[in-house]
Amino acid sequence: MRDVRGRVRGPAIAAGMLLVALLVVPAAADPRVRARIPTYDVVLTLRADGVLHVRETITYDFADGGRGIVRRVRYRDGDRVYEIRDVRASSSTGAPSRVRTTRLGHHLRIGVGTGGPEVRGRQAYVIEYDVLRAFTPRAGFDELGWDAIGTEGDVPIEHAAVRVEGPVRLRHVTCRAGATDAPGASVGCARDRDGRYAIDFTQSGLAAGEGMRVRVRLPDRAVAVPPPAYAPPHWAGTWAGTAMLVLAIAALALVGRRPPRGPRPRPVPRRRPSAGTGLLAAGGALILVDVADDVLAGGPWAFSLGDASLAGLALLSAGAGILFAHGVGEP
Repeated sequence: MRDVRGRVRGPAIAAGMLLVALLVVPAAADPRVRARIPTYDVVLTLRADGVLHVRETITYDFADGGRGIVRRVRYRDGDRVYEIRDVRASSSTGAPSRVRTTRLGHHLRIGVGTGGPEVRGRQAYVIEYDVLRAFTPRAGFDELGWDAIGTEGDVPIEHAAVRVEGPVRLRHVTCRAGATDAPGASVGCARDRDGRYAIDFTQSGLAAGEGMRVRVRLPDRAVAVPPPAYAPPHWAGTWAGTAMLVLAIAALALVGRRPPRGPRPRPVPRRRPSAGTGLLAAGGALILVDVADDVLAGGPWAFSLGDASLAGLALLSAGAGILFAHGVGEP
């Protein structure tokens, strides 16, 4: 029995080593590597007029090549809305740096060179923009909480640095690194240098989906702080509007129930019920007006489902129920 085990153990070990070699060696020898960001430097300048100026210098290694980079900046946090303007970009390595911005969800999508020719290797980009209404007035001080490096990226960052510059002496500045949007999943950033008007933080080895968030407290009236801007929530319906919609859907469900089995009644001539089509038209018009009002005022992602839209949906449900009950479309 021992001889059999000895005979089997040797080939098994050799087969295992061969399998490891087949899996590991080609991966190590493959010259193609995933895209990465060797350095990511951010300068947050707190201006006396209350504007936050952001300058990001990103060194991006494209590995197998790519068409530009994409930076997503949150412009809406819950009901709080920030205004991001004057977005511009450049490249010290000559890579295409034309900027294209799109609002998507709660983020401003900044594409740099995304529509240009493919580039390879290590490229450097500089993105600058201003953020308005970023400060929050508190009792006795003004506060700024900002994602210097957001958690939306899908590329690891080898070394990151964030510098905070203010018009007055900075006494209360903190930084967290990691999954900053998940409670308890971040750590304190390494504090590099402290000065009277500038503080530097560094962090190494940020994985995809990890970033750096800075929080600053300035003395009251150290900078001009306009009141924060808020957008209506995505669900802005009251109990009245919600109850109206629920009742309409419940009525539609009752109308849609099949009648009990039995002899079919004599067919009677049916006319197209004008009440049903009228309710459908009125409901659609009400929703369209409500959507247009929000979109024209704040863009396509500012739409909130309020009482007007809920009433429109209720009218649509009632109109559909009437049409269904009268057998519209049956032969």
